[in-house]
Amino acid sequence: MLNRRHIRIKVLQAFYAFSQSNNKDLENGLKEFIHSMNKTYDLYIYLIQIFIPIKRIANIKIEEAKRSFIEKAPQSFKRSFVDNKIIKMLESSEDLEKTINNSKISWVGDVENDLIKKMFSSMYDSETFQEILNSEENSFDHQKAQLIKLYKEEICNYDLLHHFFDEKSIYWQDDLDHVSSMILKTLKSFKEDSKFTLMPLWKEDEKQFALNLLSKAITNKEHNDKVLQSYSKNWESERLAKMDSLLMNLAVTEAKEFSSIPLKVTLNEYIEISKFYSTPKSNGFINGILDKIFIELKKEGEIKKVGRGLIG
Repeated sequence: MLNRRHIRIKVLQAFYAFSQSNNKDLENGLKEFIHSMNKTYDLYIYLIQIFIPIKRIANIKIEEAKRSFIEKAPQSFKRSFVDNKIIKMLESSEDLEKTINNSKISWVGDVENDLIKKMFSSMYDSETFQEILNSEENSFDHQKAQLIKLYKEEICNYDLLHHFFDEKSIYWQDDLDHVSSMILKTLKSFKEDSKFTLMPLWKEDEKQFALNLLSKAITNKEHNDKVLQSYSKNWESERLAKMDSLLMNLAVTEAKEFSSIPLKVTLNEYIEISKFYSTPKSNGFINGILDKIFIELKKEGEIKKVGRGLIG
């Protein structure tokens, strides 16, 4: 499932989209956010089953090699990949099959088949895939580790896969890294003595955190903007970039509305996010402004933290 940082990033993206639109309807903004999160889960369904069509292509290549007389044929007969126990669990998963049928998300189609063929051809000669083919160790944990390594090094970084998803949905342009972390968590969760079930996108409390954060940020944006302007008046006006403003809006909202989240966590999270979603120097700017705002809001009693070690 997505972690808190991923969720904050998804909220930031929704907050940005809402602020750029002419739509001022909070309910519609929240519905669009939920829709984008559902699309993120669709991407997860695509990626968790990707080993199945790759195995299908591998089996075809094995049969083609058997019918040929080339000297390299015996190497191609090796079944270490197609006999991988984790892939077999994916193939036999009732939960995955039901989800695929209900969502109509699969790798069936000419475009999809062509992509998988190209991916298999690209990865076949890689050191990672050859290690799988030549491995004599067939324990469950070893095969799991091999599949995780293959995903990290060959699948999620494959350029044509990125292009495929960019073309498939505008919601997925920034989601592949987040969803790949879910794929790795899922693969690590496989146990030999239990059935495979899909990982949820988020827990109910994480969903409420996201919805509350976005809702409060939208509702309080006008007020928070005034606060931000007053604390950044000594900075050049162009420094208060759109994304900087939205990041700090979310940070102030989180600090005020979520009493159980330490201020240091909130501050550090949005500084880290700014490194990827704003200007190169934004993290220092955001750090300085938020630090001053948090000190003042604590004095005014607008930030109240509960629980041991949560103040500060």
